[in-house]
Parts: sequence; structure tokens; C-alpha cells
Amino acid sequence: MDIPSSVVTATWLTQHISHPSIITLDASWFMPGSDRNPKLEWAIKRIPGSRFFDFDNVIKEQDSLLPHMLPTAEYFSQQVAKLGICNDSVLIVYDSHGIFSAPRVWWMFKAMGHKNVAVLDGGLSAWEKAGGAIETEQPIIDIPSSKYTATFRPEWVASAQDVVNHLDNEAVTIVDARPLERFTGKQAEPRQGVRSGHMPRAKNLPFPKLVFDGKLASVERLKSHFDKIGKQEQQYIFTCGSGITACILALGAEQTGRNHIAVYDGSWTEWGSDEQFPVVKGD
Repeated sequence: MDIPSSVVTATWLTQHISHPSIITLDASWFMPGSDRNPKLEWAIKRIPGSRFFDFDNVIKEQDSLLPHMLPTAEYFSQQVAKLGICNDSVLIVYDSHGIFSAPRVWWMFKAMGHKNVAVLDGGLSAWEKAGGAIETEQPIIDIPSSKYTATFRPEWVASAQDVVNHLDNEAVTIVDARPLERFTGKQAEPRQGVRSGHMPRAKNLPFPKLVFDGKLASVERLKSHFDKIGKQEQQYIFTCGSGITACILALGAEQTGRNHIAVYDGSWTEWGSDEQFPVVKGD
């Protein structure tokens, strides 16, 4: 089966969850310093049969000093296969916030060439409100491994050098998902040693403007926000603090029909930490 969109409703999922190709993934994540444990919460309460997708500790570049960087296609394939996922699996990703960290995993699979992957609009809460069943018993940890082959699609990913190369390119729009106060440099960054401010010529679109009550804004509202930033045919590079909420912007942009979108994986954690990269303060 094929998914209708990169964002599916809880009602759609209740109607299709019994399809043998569908696998639900819990991609919940909490900010550093939180006393909540996303994997423990998944073990206690989840959509039946869901697997926990740990992009913060496991399915990431293990040798990078930056948080949860995208791993190689080979390593991604190995770890995804351990979750019983195949190339023809239909993946529905959700999180406990509604829409927050699930788009990160959507983007990871897009960057690895997966065809059918979508975010559950409204997350676990929407699933419950739609009458979806909840599983609370001990989850099955030992899932039979599958065969998975990732095909890296570099157009979905931007490096620091890619951003540098496009700082003066009017055909490329850099969009920052962080709050305005952090973007302008009026508020210090939460990570020690990271400078305040933004990239030259970057535009600010705080991710909460695209999310209402845990759900992605309507296509009309999304288009209103993105049309103020750049044209439909522009190349977009999305950035944030550490590559999580930039993926919300990427998902929103994709819903408006924008096809040339990439996420700067290192985001501000990398850029603001390295003195070689220029930083601008103010609006």
C-alpha cells in the first residue's frame, strides 16, 4: 500500500493499522535536562506493536561530537533491520508531544531513500482521542531482523560547507526554526560554548508557528508562512538548534508542494560552536 501523504491522521491510521505492511515507530524525544525518559514511556504506553526509534542514542553517527547526527547508510541499514523494517514497509512515525521529534525520523528515512514514511498528525494523544487501542504490557524487544538497504539521498541533507557555499546565493533560502530571541541573539543558547545569533541572510520561522494543539497547521496556513519567506521553486535549507525542529519546517514545506528542501544536520550547535562560521545578531 502507499500512504496518501507525509502526514496522516489518527483516523486514517485506525482504519489501516492492521495492514501487514504498516509499522508504527515511537520517535519521542525530550530536551537535554528533562527528567522524562522517552524509551521508558514507550515501554509503559504505546500504539500496539510500535517499535522505539532511538535516534538520539542508537541510530545516529556514533563517532560525532554533535548530537544525533545522521549515520551512514550502511549503519542506518543495520540498525533499521534490527527493528524488523523492510524497504517496502509503510512507516508511521509518532511522538508523545504531538508533532515535535517525529518529523526528524521522517526526514531520516527520506534522506535514506525510503518511499512510504509519514508522520502521525497529533501523535499519541490524537491516536487515543480517535479511539485507538493502547498497549501497556511489556513490549517485545527481540524482533526478528529483516533485510534493509538504505540509499542515501544527499539532496535531503546540508552540511556546514553547503550552507557556507550558499550564504550569498539568492536562489537558496536558509530558514531557522529557533525562537526569535535566540535567532536575534537576545537570548543565550542552551548549550555551553555556542554563540548567539544566526547565519547571514537566514530567515526566522519559529517551529511553533506551524504546530497547533500538537498538529501540523493547515496547508493554507503553511503556505501563508512559507510564501512570505521564499518562492515555491526556491531551494530551502532548514536549520535549528540540533536538527530536530528544522525537520518540522521541512515537513511543513513539503506539505506546501516545495520539493527542494534539505536539513542542515549540524544546525546551530555546529555553526555557533565554530569561530570560522560567521554569526549575525539582530533582526
